[in-house]
This record gives sequence, structure tokens and C-alpha cells, in this order.
Amino acid sequence: MRFTFLGTGTSHGIPVIGCDCAVCRSPDPRNRRLRASIWLEHAGRGLLVDTGPDLRAQALRAHLPRVDAVCCTHAHADHIFGFDDLRRFYEMQGAPIPVYAAPATLAELRRLFAYVEIPQPESTSFLRVAFTPLTDPHAWHGLTITPVPVFHGRALIHGFVFAADGRRLGYVPDCSGWPPASQTALSGLDVLVLDALRPEPHPTHFCLADALAAIATLAPRQAYLTHLCHRLEHRQTQAALPPGVDVAYDGLVVDLRGSC
Repeated sequence: MRFTFLGTGTSHGIPVIGCDCAVCRSPDPRNRRLRASIWLEHAGRGLLVDTGPDLRAQALRAHLPRVDAVCCTHAHADHIFGFDDLRRFYEMQGAPIPVYAAPATLAELRRLFAYVEIPQPESTSFLRVAFTPLTDPHAWHGLTITPVPVFHGRALIHGFVFAADGRRLGYVPDCSGWPPASQTALSGLDVLVLDALRPEPHPTHFCLADALAAIATLAPRQAYLTHLCHRLEHRQTQAALPPGVDVAYDGLVVDLRGSC
């Protein structure tokens, strides 16, 4: 099991439209952040987590060969508005793409992208998916996908724990807290990817201090910070982090088959 950070930015992405700050003007490619998403590879298959509005650019940049399934954390625009870009993978693969999410998230996807379930002429290029509610751990080609409820402000959305070959990866890109049972599910992971929006507190996201406090409590072997805004410059932020915590960046590949 290994995964690639397709995007590590917040909803605006970086550079931010109309912004002339040092991070938005930075020549360091690690400060250029598309909307948050990962592509996970296991047993010759690829699973995409979230389909943000940068999906086409992310797929081209990472040379994604296929998308065998999708997991959706929640139905906010920066996490789903590239959904139709799955159409090209459906055309190449010739089979509906399973889309796993909580029932409430699936209801929003069905409302926003209703056309994917409407019969179309055979000559038309269209997307077909298989919407699949995910409320309990699900076995997928040797990978166990476990939805983990987390708070995103007042909303209850989901992160995921992916487990295979004795290794566990937690992915929680939008978060301001979690129920006690979710803390248990996220404890002692091999790798944890966690929301760390900005230096200052925020009502619906972990700020940097919140994320570091949560990581200290959950004690993963390795943690990565994602969903970052332009208030966090890569090199400066990395220099201030404790051992075992790193700032993620677009294109970073993490292989859980080796040492973490």
C-alpha cells in the first residue's frame, strides 16, 4: 500500500486568486497546492479519495493510469466538484466506478450529479458509477476501508482508515474534532494525514496547534499535515515541527510497504 498526495491545499488552492503574498509568489514548488486529495495504490489497483475541482490537472500531473474506486469524505465543493472528470477513467476501464461514502454524502452526490444514473444514448460520452453506502468497514481487494466520523464545525463528516498487510493509514483532511470512538480508531496508526489549515484557530478546521496536539495524543508512527492555506509556508513550517511530523506537499509519495 502506498499513496500519492494529489493536492494538499485548502478550498482556495495556492496560489490564491488575487493574492500577492510571499507564499502565493513563492518559487518553491512545495508551496503550490491544489485542492486536497490522495490516490492510494494497492494490489495493482488505484483508489481515489475525493474528487476536487483540480482532479483533471492532478490526474495529468501524476499520470494516473486508472481509478478503480473512489471514497468521498463529504460533499463540499472543494472535495467533489471534479466528479465528472471520472468520466475519462470510466471510458478507459469500461465499467462503472464504485463510489463509497456515508449515506448523507451519497445523497448529495446523487442530487448534484443526477445525470450519472440517467440512461444515455450509447453514442454519448457519459460517466457511470456505482454509488455504495459506507457505514462499516468494507473489504476491497485486500484493503479494508473503515469510515471514521469526524466533526467539521457542526457537520459530522468522515475520514478513513485504510488497512492492508498489517499497515494502517488514516486520512482526515477536514476536521475540527471527533467523537470518542473515532479517537480510538485513529490511535496508533502507521501514518496519519491530518487537517492543519492555518496558524490561527478556525471554527471548522484544526489549526496547526490543534493538529499537533491531536497527533501527540493519537501517537502515529508518522504524521503529515494537509489542507493547508497560504498562511503556512512550507520550509518555515517544516522547520518548526516535532520529529515524526511533516508538511505534505503535492506529488509526495508515501510507501507503507517500507519503514514509516
